[in-house]
Amino acid sequence: MKWNKVLILAAILLLVAAVAVVAVVPLGVKNATWNKYFPVVKDVNLGLDLRGGVHVVLEAKDTPEAKVTPEAMRQLRAVIENRVNQFGVAEPVIQQQGERRLIVELAGIKDPEKAVNDLVKVAYLEFKTMDGKTILTGADLKDAREAKDATSGAVEVDLEFTPAGAKKFADATTANVNKQIAILLDGQVLQAPTVQEPILNGRARITGYRSLDEAHTIAILLRSGALPVKVDVEEKRAVGPALGADSLAKSKHAAVVGTVAILVFMLIYYRLPGLIANFALLVYALIVLFIYVGMHVTMTLPGIAGFLLSLGIAVDANVVIFERIKEELRAGKSIGAAIDAGFKRGFVAVFDSNATTVLAAIVLYYLGTGPIRGFAVTLIIGIAASMFTAITLTRWLLRLVAAANISKNPRVYGA
Repeated sequence: MKWNKVLILAAILLLVAAVAVVAVVPLGVKNATWNKYFPVVKDVNLGLDLRGGVHVVLEAKDTPEAKVTPEAMRQLRAVIENRVNQFGVAEPVIQQQGERRLIVELAGIKDPEKAVNDLVKVAYLEFKTMDGKTILTGADLKDAREAKDATSGAVEVDLEFTPAGAKKFADATTANVNKQIAILLDGQVLQAPTVQEPILNGRARITGYRSLDEAHTIAILLRSGALPVKVDVEEKRAVGPALGADSLAKSKHAAVVGTVAILVFMLIYYRLPGLIANFALLVYALIVLFIYVGMHVTMTLPGIAGFLLSLGIAVDANVVIFERIKEELRAGKSIGAAIDAGFKRGFVAVFDSNATTVLAAIVLYYLGTGPIRGFAVTLIIGIAASMFTAITLTRWLLRLVAAANISKNPRVYGA
């Protein structure tokens, strides 16, 4: 037995075990700096079905100015999606129901009333001369950002117009020097500044906000544009996490039972390679967890299903390879040669099955919405991690075990 190889194996085991502990167990030291980073599991985002949120039904209404048409509904959905995304809501569900309704589900919203108001607010911007002539509208707007005046600290929304809007604004300010131009939002006059000189750079600003958050909301509404039709809120209700918590507890129980069964089976049936595969599965789970946190993946029940399915795929890859290794050992090859041949023969089958599953997940992502996309994302992440652990890590560890000369008996390797 080569003890230097054994020590390397032991060091790797201890390192991974330590990472696993700090990833899921609070370190318990009050006021410590690392408490905001560990355990990592606390940073996994949960979806609407697991932590609750708000469910809203919006219905488009006909008005003399704008009728509800399929095109208007597509525009309405695009505007709502833009607003939701800019508010930073994770994994929203926005889908059309019938000809006039939109279903919007937002996870983790602390103030449902404000969220709904922001969704359906019109935010129609106008610049008017004192005789009531409209100079510019929100259609001439290129960008809107909240900011603070560098001198006074006053909160404002900075506007940048399109080239056509900039020309209109330049012409209007040139023609109205020493006169007032009113800035209106949703028909309400926000400001009526006096033009001191022509403004030719296509920029303006709106002041008078009480907070940066208020200015941020207005800037988002202006950037996303006005709603194409009138919208009423038909239903608005908070969704509690009770059902999700119950489902999450059952999913955890099923995951623990299933994982323990897999670990026991791999250890009994494949013995030393099974032990290595179990260790690789632990590394696989840690990799997936850190990717979830790093990519701010929102975990829903379908997402958990995607993770568990990828876990099964990771085990299946090891089974395919280990069966090839057993065949090589029975053919009389040495441990090292059987491991190399087993991985070489098993790689094609593992790669083909994973590639087709990833393709199916990509199709699901692009054609699906909300939780379906979450399922596809967790499945793709899981398969990518399993390819690394099953093909690279497991192979390297098995070769290290063979080099350590722990045993030359093929039965120890499941043959």
